[in-house]
Amino acid sequence: MDIHRCRFVPYPPSTINALAFSHSHISKGQKTSPPRLAVGRANGDIEIWNPLNGSWLQETIIRGGKDRSVDGLVWTQDPNEKDSAGKTIVGKSRLFSVGYTTTVTEWDLERGQPLRQASGNHGEIWCLAAQPALTPSAHEANGTQGEWQGQKLITGCTDGALVLYSTKDDDLQLQQILVRPSSKKAKIISVAFQGRNVVVAGCTDSTIRIYDARNGTNLRNMSLGSGPAGGPKEIIVWSVKVLQGGNIVSGDSTGELRLWDGKTYTLTQRIKGHKQDILSLATSFDGTTIFSGGMDRRTVVYKQVGKGKSRWAEVGHRRYHTHDVKAMASFEHKAVSIVVSGGPDASPTIMPLRQFGMENQRSLPFMSQESPVRSAPRSRLMMSFWDREVHIWRLNKQSKITPENEDVPVDNRQLVAKILIKGEANIRSANLSADGSLLAASTATDIKLFHLKARKSEEGSGGLRISKITIPGGHSGGARIVEFSPDGKWLCIIRADSRITLARLLSSASSTVVHEVPAKLTRLNRNIEKRILLGGLGTYDRCITQVAFSHDSRILAVSDIAGYVDTWVLSGVEDLMQTNGDIEAASASDSEDSDSEEDAKEEGAKTTPLFGQNWTRNPAASSIPKVPATPTVLSFRPNSHQKKATSNGATHVIPTRHNPNPIAHDLPSGEDRLLVVTATGDVFEFEVLKGSLSPWSRHNPTSAFPIEFTKLKDQARGCVWDISESRERLWLYGVGWLWMFDLSRDLPPDSQKLVNGESPGRKGKRKNGKEEDSGAGSMIPDKMLGTGMSRKMQRIIHEEIDESHEIQFGDPNVMDIDDEDEDDSPDLERLRRGSGSGEDQAVEVVDGNDVVETKPHYWRTFKYRPILGMCVIGEGDDGDIGPEVAILERPIWEADLGPRYVGDQEWEKPGV
Repeated sequence: MDIHRCRFVPYPPSTINALAFSHSHISKGQKTSPPRLAVGRANGDIEIWNPLNGSWLQETIIRGGKDRSVDGLVWTQDPNEKDSAGKTIVGKSRLFSVGYTTTVTEWDLERGQPLRQASGNHGEIWCLAAQPALTPSAHEANGTQGEWQGQKLITGCTDGALVLYSTKDDDLQLQQILVRPSSKKAKIISVAFQGRNVVVAGCTDSTIRIYDARNGTNLRNMSLGSGPAGGPKEIIVWSVKVLQGGNIVSGDSTGELRLWDGKTYTLTQRIKGHKQDILSLATSFDGTTIFSGGMDRRTVVYKQVGKGKSRWAEVGHRRYHTHDVKAMASFEHKAVSIVVSGGPDASPTIMPLRQFGMENQRSLPFMSQESPVRSAPRSRLMMSFWDREVHIWRLNKQSKITPENEDVPVDNRQLVAKILIKGEANIRSANLSADGSLLAASTATDIKLFHLKARKSEEGSGGLRISKITIPGGHSGGARIVEFSPDGKWLCIIRADSRITLARLLSSASSTVVHEVPAKLTRLNRNIEKRILLGGLGTYDRCITQVAFSHDSRILAVSDIAGYVDTWVLSGVEDLMQTNGDIEAASASDSEDSDSEEDAKEEGAKTTPLFGQNWTRNPAASSIPKVPATPTVLSFRPNSHQKKATSNGATHVIPTRHNPNPIAHDLPSGEDRLLVVTATGDVFEFEVLKGSLSPWSRHNPTSAFPIEFTKLKDQARGCVWDISESRERLWLYGVGWLWMFDLSRDLPPDSQKLVNGESPGRKGKRKNGKEEDSGAGSMIPDKMLGTGMSRKMQRIIHEEIDESHEIQFGDPNVMDIDDEDEDDSPDLERLRRGSGSGEDQAVEVVDGNDVVETKPHYWRTFKYRPILGMCVIGEGDDGDIGPEVAILERPIWEADLGPRYVGDQEWEKPGV
C-alpha cells in the first residue's frame, strides 16, 4: 500500500473558552445521569465528551455558526421524581451556554440544536454559574418545605448587572435583575455560588462583591487594593471559586491566588503562583486542592500544609499547554479524579487530581472524532470541510514525475474547488460520491447538493465546474450525517432527531436529479424503560453516530451512542420505468394513521418502492447484540472475489395483471460482514444477514489482540481495506497510530506477548493501593518518581540533531511514502511485497522444522501524528502493492494560535 503523507489541509483549531462537567462529584449511592464533559469553543461549537473511565470519547459536536462563540457553560440537573411504580426517575441533565450576547441558551443534546433561549434588557453576559442543588439532607435540616430543589442560573454582565434566570418547570426564563448597572461601570466577569443564596462576583475594579441571591442585597465588598507599580491601578478578578467549607478563592490579573474567609469575608492568604494573569481555577470536591491556570501557560497546584493544615502552599507547577490556560473544570467519581484544562492551543488536557504527581497528564485531540476528510478514489479527489468551507483537491499520480524533471520540485496536488456554504450555520457533515461527481453538505437547517464536473477533458488539467442540484421539498431540512452509497444511487440522510431517510439519485454525465419521494427507515424498538428515557440525558444515547453501506450498496447499517446496530437490505431489481406507482404508494403511506405507523415499525414494514426496489429491515437485525460501548468504526469488509452484480442479487419477477410492477423480495447473497470497533477498543465482525459473529471474530476475540493494541488510549477513527492480490488486510487508524491486521487468518497465539518487558496483567499497586485508572494519563514508573522539581535534578545532555536524516518517531519499521520521498526503505518494501519484520512473522511447524511465513499477522506504527484523516485516493500502479492512500496530518505547531506571553529565560526552537 502506497501512503502519501500530507500536511496541506488547513484545518484551523478553535480556542477552548469554556469547560463544564455535568457533575463535579458523584457520591456513593447518588442517582444521577452518566457524567459528560462539555467543551465550548470560539467558533461556536460545543463538544460532548464521555469520560468512559479514562477512554474519553467525543460523542457528538453541536455545531456553531458565523460570529458565534461559546464563552460560558454550565450543567444543571432537575430534581429526581418517582413514577407510578415507585421507581426513581433521574432528573434531567440540562446544558446552558452564553457567548458575549444578552442571551442564555439551553441546548437539545439529542438534536444538537438550541432548545430554548432567554434574554433581558442588560449588557452582554460575560460569565455564568449554576445554583447548587438542594440536597434532601439540607432540605430536612433547614425546614425549607415547598422550596424548589432545582438550580437557578446567575449571570454577570459587562455593564455590572447581575441577572437571575429560572430553570423551573422545564423552562428557562429571566426571573430577576438582582443588581442594576452601576455608575462606575464595573464589569462582572466571574461568578460563583456560596451556598444556595449567596453569590460571589469578581469585578474589574479590584473588588469582589457578595450579594444575596434572593433580593440582590450587597452583603460585603472585598477589596484587592491597587495594582503593582508600573501597571494598571485596577485589578481584574478573572476567576472565583468557593471551597467545600465556604471559603473563597480568587485568581486575578496580578498572578496572585488569594484566599478569603467565607464567614468574615477577609483576606487570609495570598500566593504569587504566576508571572501573569490567573485566568482559571479548579478545586477538588473536598476543598483540599486548588489548581490555577494562567496567561504564562503555567498550571499550578496548591495544597494545605503545616500544623493543622491551616496554610496553603504551592506544591508544584508545570506547563501542560503551549498557550494561555483559559478554562478549567474538575470531576471526581470513584477512581476517576481529574482536572481538565484548555485554551487557544485547542487540545483539552486531562490532569490527575487525587493522584497528582503519580500519573502523567493526557492531551485529547483538538480534531473531531469523525474525520472531516473524504475521498473519491475513481477521480483521485479528496475533500475536507470545516466551519462553512469545503475544499477539494486532486492528487496526481506519482508516475507523472519523470527523469527529466525529477530534480525539479513537483507539486502533485491541485486545489480544484472551494465552496462556501451560504447561511450562518456551520457544516455538520459533508461527503463525496465514489466517482467524484457529487458533493453533499448538511447544516442544522438544510442540505446542499452539488454536481462536480471537470472543466477540461484531460484528467487533472483543470478545476471543477460546480452546479447546484435542486433538492425536492420531501428532503428539506437539516441533517447530522449525509452518506453516499458506493454506487452513487442513494444518499442516506440522518436527521437531527436520528430519523433515517434515503434519497434516490438519478445521475447522468451532465446532471443529477433527486427523486421527490424519500425512503423512510425505522429502527428496531429496543424496549427501553420509559423512566430511563424521561430522565437523565433522555434519548440522547439513541443518537446515530455511524453510517455504513456495503460495498455493493445492498446493505445499510447504522449505530448509535448506546451501542445498538440496525441494518436494512435492498431488495428488488432496478426498473427506471416504475415511477407513477412510487408516488401513489408514497401518498397512500402518508395517509396512514398513527396506529398503522406503529404497527409498521414493529413489523419492520418495507419502505416505499422506488424504481422497482425497496429497503427492508434485515430479518436478522434483532439478533445482532448491543456492543459494550459506542462504535467508532463501522465498515463492511469487501469481498476480494466479488463480481459486479446488476440485479442486486435478486431474481426477476414476471408482472401480472393484478401486480404490474412486482418487486422481488430475495435477500442479497453477497458480502455481509460488518466490522465494528468500539470506543473501548473491542473489535467485532458480524454476518448481518445471519445475525451472528463471523467465524473470524469468533476465533479472534478482543482478548486475542496484541497488548499494544488493547492498551491504546485513543479510539479508532476510521479504516481502510486492502483486498488486492487476494489480501484481506484491515488498516485501522487513530489520532496517533496506524495498525494493520490480516483478516484472512487468525491472530497468532503469542500476540498477547509482553510489551517492553512488562506483564500484560493489571497495573502494579501504589502505596495507597490504587490500581484503577484515574482518567488521566498512565502511571509514572516508580523509578521516575524521584526526579523532578525539589527532588532530584535530572541531567540531560542535548545532542545536536543531524538534519540530513529524517527523524523517526515510534516504531523503526515505518511504511511511508511522503510526497517528497523517492526511495523506499527496506522495511517498507518487505511489507509491500508480503514479508514482515521478525516479531510480526507467523511461525508454523512442519515435520519438526520451523517454517517462517512471509505475510505478517499485524503491523503498527506511531510515526504519523496527529492524523486528521486517512482515505483511499486511487489504486497503486503495481497491482501487488494495493491501494494508494493519503494520510492527512495536522500538527498543532503548524497552526496559527495568535500571540502569547513568553516569560523570562525561555526559548523556542526556530521554525516550530
